Parts: sequence; structure tokens; C-alpha cells
Amino acid sequence: MIYKDIIETIKMIEEENLDIRTTTLGISLLDCFSDDYKKTSKKIYDKITSISKDLVKTANQVGDEFGISIVNKRLSVTPISLAHAKSVDEYLEIAKVLDKAAKDVGVDILGGYSALVQKGMTKSDEIFFDSIPYVLEATDNVCSSVNVASTKTGINFDAIKKLGHIIKKTAYLTRENESFGCAKFVVFANAVEDNPFMAGAFHGVGEGECVINVGVSGPGVVKTALENMQGATLDEVAEVIKKTAFKITRAGQLIGNEVSKRIGVPFGILDLSLAPTPELGDSVAQILEVMGLERCGTHGSTAALAMLTDAVKKGGIMASGNVGGLSGAFIPVSEDNRMIAAVEDKALNIDKLEAMTSVCSVGLDMIAIPGDTPESTISAIIADEISIGVINNKTTAVRVIPAYGKKEGEMADWGGLFGVAPVMSVNPYSSEDFVNRGGRIPAPVHSFKN
Repeated sequence: MIYKDIIETIKMIEEENLDIRTTTLGISLLDCFSDDYKKTSKKIYDKITSISKDLVKTANQVGDEFGISIVNKRLSVTPISLAHAKSVDEYLEIAKVLDKAAKDVGVDILGGYSALVQKGMTKSDEIFFDSIPYVLEATDNVCSSVNVASTKTGINFDAIKKLGHIIKKTAYLTRENESFGCAKFVVFANAVEDNPFMAGAFHGVGEGECVINVGVSGPGVVKTALENMQGATLDEVAEVIKKTAFKITRAGQLIGNEVSKRIGVPFGILDLSLAPTPELGDSVAQILEVMGLERCGTHGSTAALAMLTDAVKKGGIMASGNVGGLSGAFIPVSEDNRMIAAVEDKALNIDKLEAMTSVCSVGLDMIAIPGDTPESTISAIIADEISIGVINNKTTAVRVIPAYGKKEGEMADWGGLFGVAPVMSVNPYSSEDFVNRGGRIPAPVHSFKN
């Protein structure tokens, strides 16, 4: 049995795109913040470079020794809005220091240029919001996120109203690169503090001094397991997904523990989300199609995705006592070649994606829309998705890119892991009067549990 398991694992690695998508080192910066942003910046740089100096080298060594690729090495930090900088320029200087620290230690990307404003915004938060477009334009490796709602507090609609403008401005400032700045920015409801995936990773204030969080992935492994199940019932399909997720998770647990031990940082959580890449065969949409859907997005897609997400969670929980983060299935359009094909074939649109997000890991992810989309429409798209998260007591998010100068049907190409996205249409009718009301949407009745 052990020999069989070893052979299966080798096959998953060599033929089915099994990898460790990321090892993310979370670092608390709470002891770095002060009234002087220059002192804050120096403390931030010194702490990040000291704690994470061996992360990349160690992760590469572990990956080589175990024969499992660790694709990304990342950092997440305490939400930077808590630095309470006094101006946009001060926040921008702090962000540049984060970018330099990330480059100097060799990580792929850093998350945590973030704010938590689910119930309201301070004056410092408002300044932070104003800084986001400039930060995303001026830095290469810094990702930003904001949490605008939770099931417990309701929805900060004033924040959502501002975000339409912020996203459009970011798209304009980074227009020479297909509005790529927007690909580094995500809006959350019910954001989690230990998410290792970008662009939404941050080191929550409830976390310890530092921690290693690992994100595994294996859409290709699940797809291959299901290809031999023609004629099987859906409960039989779910059982195979669960067993496959178990094996994927065990591999991630092994790698996470080893990296944690070698760099002397506690192991935090294992996020077992199925995260696709542009590589052929590494697609969540293809899993749904192997289940029997002619094209992802057709009727039945939400049911298939719900079953997939649930089975992945069940298998992961059995394999590790440290499952956390988001854990389920991602459906980013630009990073999944079969999602792209489904959009091009008119099988998949934003409305269907929104329905599918009610049962998957996150939400509307890496979606390109026309560059002339009104700010109020972007805010309304965010509001719809955030509402799904609040009502269903789950994490949802929006990462949408109004590609400057692009029209429906054209392509936005960001290369690498971010992929290529067909520009998708949005509803032509206005949401402006609704968005301009602002205020707060109260928490749902089931939020009252104390």
C-alpha cells in the first residue's frame, strides 16, 4: 500500500501538475508602527529582511529534496492602514519600502497593503484609500486588499462607493501595462487572517509574531482522477474527489512542516484551494467539464462546483488538523484556460460567475471588463458579490480589471501566472443612483448570535 501511494504521488507531481502553489511567511508589523513614518519604514524593512532572509532558499531546498515544486514564495504583513500615516505620500513611502524588502529577500510578491473597514472608516483609512492607486502603480510586488463587509457588521457601502473610483484610477495609472495594477487589488467580505493566496493575503492582528502558511493546488490531479469515472454516480465522483484532496493535502502538510522547521517559524495553516494556472490541464473549469458539462458555465455548473468545493474541504480536513485560509476551489477567469474558452464561447458571463461564487472559495476573480465601465457599475458589481458573502456567512471577493482602452471581446494579457483575460460585457443599465446613496447595509438577521 505504501509503495502504491508513493507511485501515485510521483505521478501526481510529474504528470498532473501537483505543486505547492505557495509558502507564505506572515509577519506582524505591529511593533514597527510609530508616529514617524520614516522610523516606521526603517523598522518594517529591518524586520521583514531579518525574518524572511532564508525563506526562498529554504523553500527551494525543500522542494528539490522532496521533488515537489514550490511555485511561489510570498510574504504577508499586518494591514498597513494600521500604521496610521498622515498623508498619501507617507503611505506611498511605506509601500515602496515593502516593495524593496520583498525584492531584496527574493520573494515573488507581498500582500498586506490592506485595510479593514467593514463597519466604518477613520480619517487615516480615508487617506489610505486615496493612496491605493499610486501604490499599485509605483510598486512591482505589493498587493492590496480591503475588507468592506462581514456577516457580523453588515456592508460599508460608503467604502464600496469609493472603490469604483479607486479601481478606475488604478486602471488609468497602469494603462501602459493593460491596467495590471487592478490585478493586484481585491475587495473582500469576511476576509480571513491566514490566507496565503494573493492578492488578498495579510497577516491578521490575531496572528502571532510570524507564521508559515502553505497553499497547495492540484486541479490537474483531480481532473485525471475523474477521467476514468465515466458512468459513475455523483456521490461516487464526490468520494474520489475527497480521496484525491486527502492525498494532495498530505503532500502540502509534509512540505509546510519541513519549511517551518528549517526556518524556525511556527507552521500555521494549510490552504487546500484548487487554484488553476494558465497551464494546460491545470484547470478548475476542466474538472467541471470532465464531470459531464459540455462547457463550464452551462446549466449545472453551480451544482458541480458546489460538490467539488465540498468534497475538497472534506478530504482536506481528514488529512490535516491545520486546514485554514480559504480552502475550496478558485475560479479566476484569466488564470484558467478552460474558463477563458467558456467566455469566448459565450457559455460563461459575469452573471453566471456570480452565481457560482456562492459556492466556491472566493468570488469574482481576475475578470477583465471594458475600460469605459462607469465607476458606479464597478461599485455595484462589488456590492452584489459582497452581499453574497455577507448573507451566506462566507468569504467572497472581487478582483476586477477595467482594461483601459479595451472593449468587449478584446484580450488583456498580463503574462505568467496572471494569464490572459477576454474582456467581458457588463450590464449596460445604470446603478448610479443606488450606489450614490452610500451609508451602510445592516447586518443580516442571522448575524445576531450572542
